[in-house]
Amino acid sequence: MTMHIAVLMGGWSAERPVSLQSGAGVADALESLGHRVTRIDMDRDVAARLAGAKPDLVFNALHGSPGEDGTVQGLMDLMGLRYTHSGLATSVIAIDKVLTKQALVPHGIPMPGGRIVKSADLFQRDPLPRPYVLKPVNEGSSVGVAIVTADGNYGDPIAPDAKGPWQEFDELLAEPYIRGRELTTAVLGNRALGVTELIPKNGWYDFDAKYTDGLTEHVCPARIPDEIADACKALALEAHRLLGCKGTSRSDFRWDDERGVDGLFLLEVNTQPGMTALSLVPEQGRHVGLSYAQLVQAIVDEAMKDGVG
Repeated sequence: MTMHIAVLMGGWSAERPVSLQSGAGVADALESLGHRVTRIDMDRDVAARLAGAKPDLVFNALHGSPGEDGTVQGLMDLMGLRYTHSGLATSVIAIDKVLTKQALVPHGIPMPGGRIVKSADLFQRDPLPRPYVLKPVNEGSSVGVAIVTADGNYGDPIAPDAKGPWQEFDELLAEPYIRGRELTTAVLGNRALGVTELIPKNGWYDFDAKYTDGLTEHVCPARIPDEIADACKALALEAHRLLGCKGTSRSDFRWDDERGVDGLFLLEVNTQPGMTALSLVPEQGRHVGLSYAQLVQAIVDEAMKDGVG
C-alpha cells in the first residue's frame, strides 16, 4: 500500500547534518518504493507545514533535540499525526541517561554507576577515581563526552580553560570508565538484528569517529563469543521493551573482555538511530537480508501497526 509520508529532517541540534543525511536517504528510499514523499526541514514553522501536508505518516528522521527528546513527539501527538519510532514518554526517558538508568537497572539491566556533578566542581577535585567519563545527561551521538585519564591533557584537577563539556553544560554525568570493546545492537520491532563491534582508528568512538568515513572500522557480525552476542541481543531487546520503544532502537555497550559476560554494560538506548550511509542499523539490516529500502519500509510498517505514535 502506497502512502503519503512526510519525512522530518534537519533540526537545530549538533546532529543536524546527520539528520539531513538520514532524512535524504529515507526520502529517496520511500520514493523508490512508490510512496508520495514530502520533505520537511525541521524549523519554527514545522507545525504549519505538517498541517498543510496532511500526511498519512510522518517518518521522524531527526537526531538529538528536538526530534529525539519528546518535543516533536508531543507536537505530533497534539496534532493527531501518526509517526515512526518511539512516542513521547519513551523519548523523554531514553534521551536522559539518568532516567534511563532508573528505568532499566531495577530490572537487571547492567549499566555503569555514576552521579551528577556540577561542572564548576570539576575544577576543584575529581568526582571519581581516574579514569572516568563525563557526559551530558541528555545528548546523543557521543556529543560532549570526555574521558578523563591520569595522564590526559585536561589537567589535574581539570583546568577551567581546558576544552571539554564542562564549558558547555552546567551539570554532567560522571561514570567510571569501562575498559574494553565497543559493541552495539539494533532492534527492529521485536527482533534484535545483530551485534557490531566498533573499532576507532584513532582515540575512541566519538562524534567524529561515528560520522566521518574511514575513522572507524565496523565489524559486523562482531567477532565475539556467542554468549556475549546472545547477551547483547537479549539486553537490547529487553531495554527496548522496558522503555516502550517502537520501530527501531539501538543499544550501545562496553564489554570488558577480561571479565566475560559480567563485563558487559549497557551505556544507552538510542530511540532515533541514524540512517546514513555510515549508520549501524542499516548495516545490521543488510546482515540479516534487509536492503536499505526494505528496512525503511519495515519501520513504516511498525508505525502503522497501532495508534498515533
